[in-house]
Amino acid sequence: MQLFIGLILAVMVAYAAYRVHSLSKSGTFAAALVGTIIFGLGGWQWAVLLLAFFISSSMLTRAFKNRKHGLNEKFSKGGERDAGQVFGNGGVATAFVLLHGIFPASSWTWIGFAAALASVNADTWATELGVLNPTLPRMITDVRRRVEKGTSGGVSLFGTGAALLGSAVIALLAALFSSADHWLLFLLITFSGLLGSLFDSLLGATVQAMYYCPTDKKETEKHPLHTCGTETVRIRGWKWLDNDWVNFACGAFGVLVALLASSILI
Repeated sequence: MQLFIGLILAVMVAYAAYRVHSLSKSGTFAAALVGTIIFGLGGWQWAVLLLAFFISSSMLTRAFKNRKHGLNEKFSKGGERDAGQVFGNGGVATAFVLLHGIFPASSWTWIGFAAALASVNADTWATELGVLNPTLPRMITDVRRRVEKGTSGGVSLFGTGAALLGSAVIALLAALFSSADHWLLFLLITFSGLLGSLFDSLLGATVQAMYYCPTDKKETEKHPLHTCGTETVRIRGWKWLDNDWVNFACGAFGVLVALLASSILI
């Protein structure tokens, strides 16, 4: 019965997101699947964390859409999340809900779930709010080097602060719904999420596949065609490591940090 209720709620939320153009058609089906698993197998506490991530990230994307208008040429995808983005952001968290079904009495599944969502929420908030930084960001691998806003691997004071806040939102909910030491869990999830988002930036600066448009003379994530319609050329990174896989790695790294830290502290 809980799984059936989860299916109904997930479909309703996914359809509403599709109607307001937060999800594409493929993203709607993927979100319905992810939501069904999390709503149905986890319960309302797990669903609240998922909704906090999805609603806050979608609202920020819409709120600062105009600010990012000139940066769309850099990002591989637009504001409507497709299936790849849904699984990239929610895949690790979904895996921990499935593990919770196997180990229902274990606390580490909740920690892993929360850390995964805190990491991708931190990364999303950093991307959406980082454009407000008054100065150009710096490359995470070389802080002396200024780069254009929207460049993969670029970090800024506003972006890092937004990442910390985005992670803290998920961490606060995770701590409130946990029987463990609330403050300790809050701090653990918050900083795990922040480190996950910084790992995302590190991958973006080093091994994420990046391309170049010979017409606009711009570095971009878009492939095979740039915004102008010109075919882009890969200039660095692993060909298979696109932004969706980087987001997946972001969540996985946050989980790794959280579980290692919790094994020592909790």
